[in-house]
Amino acid sequence: MKLVNYQLKESDESRVGCLINDQVLDLQDAYKQYLISVHEEKSVDQLEQELPSNPQHFFTRGIPAIEKAQKALNYNLEQEAIELRMNREELRLETPVSSPSKIICIGKNYADHVEEMKGDIPEFPVLFAKYDNALIGPEAYIEKPAFTKELDYEVELAVVIGKEASKVLKDEAFQYIAGYTIGNDTTARDLQKRTPQWLQGKTLDRSTPIGPCIVTTDEITDPANLQIKSFVNGEERQSSNTSNLIFDIPFLIQFISRLITLKPGDIIMTGTPNGVGFARNPAQFLQDGDVVGVEVEQIGHMENKVVE
Repeated sequence: MKLVNYQLKESDESRVGCLINDQVLDLQDAYKQYLISVHEEKSVDQLEQELPSNPQHFFTRGIPAIEKAQKALNYNLEQEAIELRMNREELRLETPVSSPSKIICIGKNYADHVEEMKGDIPEFPVLFAKYDNALIGPEAYIEKPAFTKELDYEVELAVVIGKEASKVLKDEAFQYIAGYTIGNDTTARDLQKRTPQWLQGKTLDRSTPIGPCIVTTDEITDPANLQIKSFVNGEERQSSNTSNLIFDIPFLIQFISRLITLKPGDIIMTGTPNGVGFARNPAQFLQDGDVVGVEVEQIGHMENKVVE
């Protein structure tokens, strides 16, 4: 499934849906239809507990809610019940998980990016944090504060956690994943480099696009072999494959969960490959009006305009 957070253009209510080609299926409505077909009656409270309409509540329910959504989608496809589907132009897509309890980012996780940043290959994963103030959806503007002159792009594969994970073994890590999405770890290099700690350059308000959807693990069985790219104003800037990760996803979940208990809806951003603006000669930073495109194979493509 390709799970989305959508709003009808005349509404500010966020609801969880599923992308089907150029349409979006409302998943709670589809689940109601499925329950009727199997002669099950649920109260409003029971329905909200099993498959919440609110995307934030949905992802904090984790894998059990996704399993209910899969039943709803399968029934809708079998019955060709198109009345619950909306055309893409009728709505806008928002951040799939708007308020995760944690956004954990991995620095220096592609060897070619470490080299272009003139660093050393790390012995352990380099962890830093973002906060939900930074997150925006796949159609929103990236806000560039006037006080940074070195705003940069970083395409990343992002992992969304599906159930509570503490001290997880590497071999069991995939059981804890809800799905995968794309992140653009937009970074103010001049702020990042002011101190040894990167936080101030990494979590500016409304700077980090996530989306356009979360693709569940049944559709991406090998996240270690996905093409990953970024573009600025249509020019390709980054091109790599997740097979080049220094620390792969199972190892990252094992490593992080030994330190920090991960919750459903938490996001792990797995790092960016080479080709960032800071490392170009001369450096090329994002300017007002630039359009940044990021894409990951099997997930999709999103574009965000930079606005100062």
